[in-house]
Amino acid sequence: MPGITIVITSGKGGVGKTTTVANLGTALAMRGRSVVLVDADIGLRNLDVVMGLENRIVYHLVDIVEGRCRIEQAMIRDRKINSLYLIPAAQTRDKDSVRPEDMKKLCENLIETFDYVLVDCPAGIEQGFRNAIAGAQKALVVTTPEVSAIRDADRVIGLLEANMLKDIHLIINRVNQKMIRRGDMMSTEDICSLLSIPLIGVIPESEEVVISTNRGIPLVHEKKSNTAAAFKRIAGRLEGENIPIPSDNHEGGLLGIVKKLLWNA
Repeated sequence: MPGITIVITSGKGGVGKTTTVANLGTALAMRGRSVVLVDADIGLRNLDVVMGLENRIVYHLVDIVEGRCRIEQAMIRDRKINSLYLIPAAQTRDKDSVRPEDMKKLCENLIETFDYVLVDCPAGIEQGFRNAIAGAQKALVVTTPEVSAIRDADRVIGLLEANMLKDIHLIINRVNQKMIRRGDMMSTEDICSLLSIPLIGVIPESEEVVISTNRGIPLVHEKKSNTAAAFKRIAGRLEGENIPIPSDNHEGGLLGIVKKLLWNA
């Protein structure tokens, strides 16, 4: 049975999209699934660093597309999990080096072998975005509880739907419960109300993410981390498990103000 290609996107950069790809892919592989991570951010690759595989790159995505290597030659096996691989992006080429039909063909080949193909989409809505979504059957939109990130996520959701990608779920990253209780941050319910797509996970704000990224070891390897547990719960929900998402809605939220800022300006 073929696997599934999932694009992880956001619109805005810096919301934790690449970290989400690394941790979610690792969490799925830890469950025994075969997973390949595809870095589609040509020219600005980072997924190899987050995975701690930057010193093992020989070939990259553009080499596959231009026929200089086979897919298997560009895949780098993870250091800890044998069923987890990375296809890195090219560092010295631009996004026009790959076409949407190239990515679609690559993903079709990969899902014949892997349970999950996770595509790390570059920020923005230009050529890199069109490439990344071309082969996907499902999309995860990552946002943070910031006005600019939510507005960009809303724009991306509209573009995904315009490209006939209907299976779209939301991940809210860097949620700070103390700020929500003070009324200084939108709750997850407020954000879901604004974006109108199903929520699949909430990632708490944590300095552990920065530390793990700098070490090149995905946080999900840490057994006692609450943030790692949040990524693992998302992996479980992707596999169809019924894992509840706690409510954090509080009175006095910022929903009304933000709605006015975003959609009535």
